[in-house]
Amino acid sequence: MAAPVISQIQLMLLSVACLFISGVVSTTFTITNKCDHTVWPGILSNADAPALSTTGFTLQKGETKTITAPSSWGGRMWGRTHCTQDSAGKFSCLTGDCGSEKLECSGSGAKPPATLAEFKLDGYGGMDYFDVSLVDGYNLPLNVVPQGGSGQNCSTTGCVADLNGACPTDLKVVSDDGESVACKSACEAFRHPQYCCNGAYSTPDTCKPSSYSRIFKNACPLAYSYAYDDKTSTFTCSSADYLITFCPSISTSQKSSQGQSADTAGTRDSADDTTMVYEGALAISAASPSTYSHVLRSHAIFGMVSVTLAIRCLGLLH
Repeated sequence: MAAPVISQIQLMLLSVACLFISGVVSTTFTITNKCDHTVWPGILSNADAPALSTTGFTLQKGETKTITAPSSWGGRMWGRTHCTQDSAGKFSCLTGDCGSEKLECSGSGAKPPATLAEFKLDGYGGMDYFDVSLVDGYNLPLNVVPQGGSGQNCSTTGCVADLNGACPTDLKVVSDDGESVACKSACEAFRHPQYCCNGAYSTPDTCKPSSYSRIFKNACPLAYSYAYDDKTSTFTCSSADYLITFCPSISTSQKSSQGQSADTAGTRDSADDTTMVYEGALAISAASPSTYSHVLRSHAIFGMVSVTLAIRCLGLLH
């Protein structure tokens, strides 16, 4: 008796099932607040990425929340501080406010200054790309620790220094009671192309570190300090989950990075093309609907991919 023929639809369904079984269809973000005060995290998905289950929530001191993101998700996360809700129900924050007037940011990003954790999952070469950015300024210490991933640059990054206390006077954001609550970028403070890397300063050759960005870089050498700070600030992992911590202690940050790819400085020196690769990953992401539809028009390619995944899946099932 002839063996039954497996249709394309059956192969597709089996392939999808295989992806779920093998656990590669999602990434887990574990977000922890170790500050001595409440933090209200915000989340903004990239234009080509689906919104996550929440776009804003409350994290009390010591509290942790876990969020699952689909493969190829991209976006940014940050912490809002000094948030209040008035008698009319309007929600607002002194730093990191997203302007939605609600706890959920609902598609709006952080008003600078804010420390950002940025991600592009399953990007160029199948790698996750991530960084901690001070390009929009700083409001909270934050680090990102990969969990269970691999890769040459799969290591902890972040900014654990107190830049609010060390912030230059002309960049400082102060609360009504005189507390320094955030530190602006030079771009946000002065709106000059030299600091914003636009206009005549829109390339890596013309936009260089400034005396202000160097203050950020000296305090947090692994974080982006200005727009073209890629070589020391972009990290990559394969098949990782991520622990994001607000106000991590220096000792905790150091312990968390043990067992990850060591000698960050060494890997940075070898990553001369990081800028090109990272921007390429984002470009591929932006073009993904047309790219994928073009690829999927080829039944032959689709069949080969489906058969390969199906074979792998059958191996997992037995």
